[in-house]
Amino acid sequence: MSKDTKHEELEDQVLDLGKADTQSNANISTEDFDWESYESGLNEEDRKEKAQLEKMYDETLDSLDENAVFKGKVVRLTDKEAIVDINFKSEGVISLNEFRYNPNLTVGDEVEVMVDTREDKNGQLVLSHRKARTLNAWDAVNKAHDTQEIVNGYIKARTKGGMIVDVFGIEAFLPGSQIDVKPIRDYEQYVGKTMEFKVVKINPEFKNVVVSHKALIEADIEEQKKEIVAQLEKGQVLEGEVKNITSYGVFVDLGGVDGLIHITDLSWSRINHPSEILEDGQKINVVILDFDEDKTRIQLGIKQLEKHPWEALDSNLQVGDKVKGKVVVLADYGAFVEVAPGVEGLIHVSEMSWSTHLRSAQDFVKVGDEVEAVILTLDRDERKMSLGIKQLTPDPWTDITTKYPVGSEHKGKVRNFTNFGVFVELEEGVDGLIYISDLSWTKKIKHPSEFTNVDDVLDVVVLELDVDARRLSLGHKQLTENPWDKYESKYAVGTRHTGTAVDVFDKGATIQFEDADVEAFAPSRTLEKEDGSRVKKGDALEFVVIEFNKEFRRVVVSHTATFREEEEKQAKKAMESQTIETSTLGDIDELAELKKKMEEGGN
Repeated sequence: MSKDTKHEELEDQVLDLGKADTQSNANISTEDFDWESYESGLNEEDRKEKAQLEKMYDETLDSLDENAVFKGKVVRLTDKEAIVDINFKSEGVISLNEFRYNPNLTVGDEVEVMVDTREDKNGQLVLSHRKARTLNAWDAVNKAHDTQEIVNGYIKARTKGGMIVDVFGIEAFLPGSQIDVKPIRDYEQYVGKTMEFKVVKINPEFKNVVVSHKALIEADIEEQKKEIVAQLEKGQVLEGEVKNITSYGVFVDLGGVDGLIHITDLSWSRINHPSEILEDGQKINVVILDFDEDKTRIQLGIKQLEKHPWEALDSNLQVGDKVKGKVVVLADYGAFVEVAPGVEGLIHVSEMSWSTHLRSAQDFVKVGDEVEAVILTLDRDERKMSLGIKQLTPDPWTDITTKYPVGSEHKGKVRNFTNFGVFVELEEGVDGLIYISDLSWTKKIKHPSEFTNVDDVLDVVVLELDVDARRLSLGHKQLTENPWDKYESKYAVGTRHTGTAVDVFDKGATIQFEDADVEAFAPSRTLEKEDGSRVKKGDALEFVVIEFNKEFRRVVVSHTATFREEEEKQAKKAMESQTIETSTLGDIDELAELKKKMEEGGN
């Protein structure tokens, strides 16, 4: 017996009991009248039976679970609703809006439904086909996620970050990154398409489903990759497609396997960026240069498919020949010049100018310059070539003895300093050194920067010339007379001069005379005045020279000797001793000359 039949029988039994109970109460007195039976229409026994029947009826109704899916048959269609029989006490109604996906719905079709409302305000059972579809869809989606089966989905619309896909009647999210293995530029091209997907993520709490088409492609690629990798060999030539271009190289898709062409393996000629010769999506042939043990890192090359440029280099080219080329790389130490496609030569900075002052290559050329140079070395086996620019002009040292003989005077530019002197450039490629001792006759110079500056022009005289060593020794002070020649007689020992104490210290004092170049030293013991006091800074007094050395430009004086006889005598004695020594030497020279004449006369 069906549930509906059972419900109808229970209702009939309840009504029959009510009628019988009303007839039996007609002969009962007013005092004994059973008002409850009268109002209910049932006697006590029938009421008990009715209560039991009602309880059974309610329990039967409870079995119509609102969360369960029932199969029903369409028994009638109206303009707005479908009447569906689910074998309940009454038929249910479903809005035709829920069948928009199925415009061909007809009477007799079997559909799945869920109870939406047991009784509306009209006592009508309201069903939902959409809820049943959704519940079944969630079961199907969960199953597809667990088993990783491939499902079909209809791409409904574009949304932020991806697409909306209808899967089993559920709106799932397809992220833009999961549409394809390649970056997608035009999302609209996918709207309205039915594609295969994998369910990759489900969030039951928020009823979210995420699907991926890329996962299917990657699975296919993985299979292809295994087949390709198994067949890889060094030297093998394959066709690929440019997948990604970076500053350091190009990634190429070999049909599921990616390989890298380093920028140095793209062309025999130097390039600044791979985009100069390749573009995204371009089909190219590549050669496998190397790969790791797992064949996950594959090194590819393009230039290796062509003959090496050095092999095509003119066989008649030799050292000493002039070549023209373009500067392709610049470094501090030199410039690389492409003299033929893929053939480069290095011009070292020392070969750019005859000057011995090495500068940066950027001071002479820049990238892109067309230059002419002379081949200095050529090694075809090692594929190396060195070039020179300065060799295009005569070597300035060729006739150096004619242009700069010893004793000749010139002007030169100060190029740089050292602790021991100054380098002066007389012309491009010809430098000379002025030692610090040859800068001034009178000034005591600790460092050349105290005397001159870089780029200053100095008058110089050539002191020495070494052609083989390409070395010039110059002088500056030699352009003027040595003032110490006249100071030798003016400040002879014993002479008196008026000077000023410009500095007084523990060991003595510095005395300045009328000649600005002459500073004398007065020992501490010679600074006592006649009144017993000592010489102070700023005192202008008379001094006696007690020592003079021309070579070391040294003058020693004494103030005390001006008033003490003994000191005066010692000064005179020193002067006489010097005079006698000079005279004695002169006598010896005269005797030698006399002896020579006598010997010649005797002969």
